[in-house]
Amino acid sequence: MGAGIAQVCAQAGWQTNLYDAFPEGLERGMDRIAAFWEKGIARGKTTPEQRDAWAANITAVDDLAVAVGDADLVIEAVPELPDLKHSIFAQLDKLAPAHAILGTNTSSLSIADIAGATSNPERVIGMHFFNPVPIMKLLELVRHERTSQDTIATAQEAGQAMGKTCILVKDIPGFATSRLGVVLGNEAIRMLADGVASAKDIDTAMVLGYKHPMGPLALTDLVGLDVRRDILLNLQRSFNDDAYAPHPLLEHLVAQGRLGKKTGKGIYDWSSGQAEETDLSGF
Repeated sequence: MGAGIAQVCAQAGWQTNLYDAFPEGLERGMDRIAAFWEKGIARGKTTPEQRDAWAANITAVDDLAVAVGDADLVIEAVPELPDLKHSIFAQLDKLAPAHAILGTNTSSLSIADIAGATSNPERVIGMHFFNPVPIMKLLELVRHERTSQDTIATAQEAGQAMGKTCILVKDIPGFATSRLGVVLGNEAIRMLADGVASAKDIDTAMVLGYKHPMGPLALTDLVGLDVRRDILLNLQRSFNDDAYAPHPLLEHLVAQGRLGKKTGKGIYDWSSGQAEETDLSGF
């Protein structure tokens, strides 16, 4: 997600720093961006001149202070771990300029809670992107009670400059999109475990029957089974409602390290680069 967000920022014409706490993660992110642009050239959707101009806008940085020291907008995209988010925003509060907007790409955690790690919560806003970021047009902006109107307006302008359609929602667990999306994905996993249909047929039902661009099981693999599981657990705790409890099959797959496309296997086998049916009978 971080690489995709950095990519669309660079494509918007902004000087963009991509930071990762781990060198291997930073290298993978830059490689992913370069591969996306090369694929665009191969398909005739991108020119070499565009690639070169965009590439000149993005820099890999291994020091957080350097990455955000002159930023007007900072967007965090780390895993859905509250303590990690709090730690990062406490650092950003000190390292980023006082005028900088601080956005979090969280898909389910409380924006107010994250903003509480800063001395100026008015400049903190949820900026929930969708995967793959360069293709998906939606940007869900999430305002908490203290988010300023200037922050909202700036985030909306930034989203539009990135080519996104912005929606604005309240700081409610799961917001609008995650709350609906993870419930659909969890029910699709339940149907798969119950033998209602194959993963491919369940996904095809939603793609052709409801015009979803991607089936809920393939989307779960793309987002990451661990991410989807963590969102469900957060909703379960927030609403004190076991209706949001992750299905046991989802828990089993996460425990086995089958986290989706990023690990090569999840609900599908992605080792060939495409979603292939896989045997889940052992789970």
